[in-house]
Amino acid sequence: MRSIYAFILVAIFSTYFSSPITAAKKAKRPNILFIIADDQSPFDFKTYNPRSTLNAPVLDKLASEGMVFDGAYHMGSFSGAVCRPSRYMIMTGRTVWHLGELNKKGGDPAKNSMAAIFNRAGYATMRTCKRGNSFAAANAKFSVVKDATKRGGTAETGSAWHAQQVLDYLNQREANKDERPFLIYYGFSHPHDVRDGTPELLAKYGATNHRDRNAPPAAHPKQPPLPINYLAAHPFHHGQPGLRDEEKVSGVWLRRDPNTMRNEIGRQFACSENIDIQIGRVLKKLEAMGELDNTYIFYTADHGMAIGRHGLQGKQNLYEHTWRVPFFVKGPGIKPGRAQGNIYLLDVLGTMCDLAGIKAPDSVESRSFKAILEGKQQTVRDTLYGVYCGGTKPGMRSVRQGDWKLIKYDVLDGKVRETQLFNLKDNPHEYIAQHHGTKIQKLLGIKPKANQTNLANDPKYADKLKEMEALLLSEMQRLGDPYRLWNQPGAEKNPKHEPSLKKPKRNKKQQK
Repeated sequence: MRSIYAFILVAIFSTYFSSPITAAKKAKRPNILFIIADDQSPFDFKTYNPRSTLNAPVLDKLASEGMVFDGAYHMGSFSGAVCRPSRYMIMTGRTVWHLGELNKKGGDPAKNSMAAIFNRAGYATMRTCKRGNSFAAANAKFSVVKDATKRGGTAETGSAWHAQQVLDYLNQREANKDERPFLIYYGFSHPHDVRDGTPELLAKYGATNHRDRNAPPAAHPKQPPLPINYLAAHPFHHGQPGLRDEEKVSGVWLRRDPNTMRNEIGRQFACSENIDIQIGRVLKKLEAMGELDNTYIFYTADHGMAIGRHGLQGKQNLYEHTWRVPFFVKGPGIKPGRAQGNIYLLDVLGTMCDLAGIKAPDSVESRSFKAILEGKQQTVRDTLYGVYCGGTKPGMRSVRQGDWKLIKYDVLDGKVRETQLFNLKDNPHEYIAQHHGTKIQKLLGIKPKANQTNLANDPKYADKLKEMEALLLSEMQRLGDPYRLWNQPGAEKNPKHEPSLKKPKRNKKQQK
């Protein structure tokens, strides 16, 4: 009898004192809503840039109620279509130079991609996003796929289409009384160019869908201001002659004049505000279903964008406005906060698995940032590595540690070899010598301090430069970077071929 009473008391105390969060998690696994924009700098948002005039109340609220990451990056690209390796990394949780590694071993990387993992764990999986420049085999693993590229200015041809696919899916879940937890990949085709916003939102930002190659668009008082690190031209070539993003974007082409850039940013904001509206529609539906409080909501982009910053237009550079991405997460147990993070987009998959209680496959190289979401730590790594070599080789490389950041350029067959060293605490906008000119200061209303510039050639920072150069080489070696820069050992052995993500043909023995 004593043992029976003891058992009853233990059961009562266990029930009474158990964590309600733990009990809730045992009762119902969390949903995941992963939202991704196409081409969007973090500095478009007031969350990262108080000067921004972008109206995004839904996402601003999401950020204020969740965890905001000040150091979220895509690792880089060996393709001019930066989104392609970026989205491969998101889907597989693998580092940039390891994306093709499983293929070489005769494996199938799609079988351990995002949807495949969550399908095996009993989740209902759904996806809507653009077509192309992504991991098609992994995308196909979602149980429901509604992909189409929608960059127009109407409900049917723009971002509202993607929202409607998610709403239709949620309505179907209700009709079928589907109680499985869900993973929804909610992707947009905007604000990627051509930035054809809806007429009313274009008017709100004083923007027009400009088509005249021979003249810049008219100025308008409602157009957003120029970026704080705007330049009319980058001081040296970006290293990829004929690059579409820098030379052939409709409405921009080779122009970097203030009228063109302000109009293009207005078009960007018109598309981004529409994304905000469409996200609001889906969140409202989840709330009506009673699912919102049990859903982790991720918001990010596949990479940043320049649009006039540093005299650049596209996504093929390693300045903060393009290497970094907007990133915030709201969900069960996440308190409002801000963290440096030092995460890559490839860390998303491992973190999703961690939040859902799923063991990630060994192929996933993600570092889970669940502890950051819980407020237990600020970063998951000390050092960040970035690459762009979609143009002439070996390309650009970057490394960041603490406040210090190094960018190196080795392009155009050795014609451009440049080094930049920034202290991001002192110089968060990465001002360079051209920002210290009288005309640009007057235009932007800025006056950079003497140390807010590229410090690579300043003798006072020679030791720091040497330290960062060594760190960059170490990261390149650790991550399997096949190239070396002009002042690194092994540069003479650089490969001539382009890295590939294409799946190799299997021989008859492998097919069996």
